[in-house]
Amino acid sequence: MLIVEDDEVIAQGMARHLQAAGFDPLWVGKGEAGLARLRFERPDVCVLDLMLPGVDGWRLIETARREGIGTPIVVVSARGTEHDRVHALEIGADDYLVKPFSMKELVARVRAAARRGVRAQGEERGEAIVVEELRVDPGDVQAFVSGVSCGLTPTEFRLLYALALERGRVVSRDELLQRIWGRRQTRRDRTVDVFVRRIRDKLERCSPRHSFIQTRYGVGYKLEAIPK
Repeated sequence: MLIVEDDEVIAQGMARHLQAAGFDPLWVGKGEAGLARLRFERPDVCVLDLMLPGVDGWRLIETARREGIGTPIVVVSARGTEHDRVHALEIGADDYLVKPFSMKELVARVRAAARRGVRAQGEERGEAIVVEELRVDPGDVQAFVSGVSCGLTPTEFRLLYALALERGRVVSRDELLQRIWGRRQTRRDRTVDVFVRRIRDKLERCSPRHSFIQTRYGVGYKLEAIPK
């Protein structure tokens, strides 16, 4: 796993705890070096600070996702406003921890991110689920509309697949957060909403005929094809 953090003391502390938990951490202190490692080594998880010299964490996330790098990214940052958290998720981060944080929680979040990455590559191998022109295919870890890939990230796919398995039933935000991210929902946690919006935008761009993710306000979401 990759740690991109310019504070050596914090980075070494994270590395010690993650190594004790069974990970093989590699630390770099600059965004440029972190981006190069993501490009050429494809770690299982990246722990990323936002306030980096040179290429900052925001640009690193945007560049990595634009280049199709699907490595789960767990942001660790002193910037704790809701706007910062939501923006990081919107541009492609998978999780967000505000400094100071518990090292036990960091290890738990990294483990959950690693499980999502591994499962996205190989575990969900059931039959494809077809709803009208949408095919959610765990074999390819991708969704297709009329045969065209929607370009979902591994985490986006897992969330859509969870809805597809329960198609027609409203799945609560808390249930989705526990199933995909392994934690309970807090009052201001918008992680599920951000990812649903990203998935919905990708499906909408591909499908002129139906909308597929429906909102039950105050409760959650369900997968159901409704003509546009």
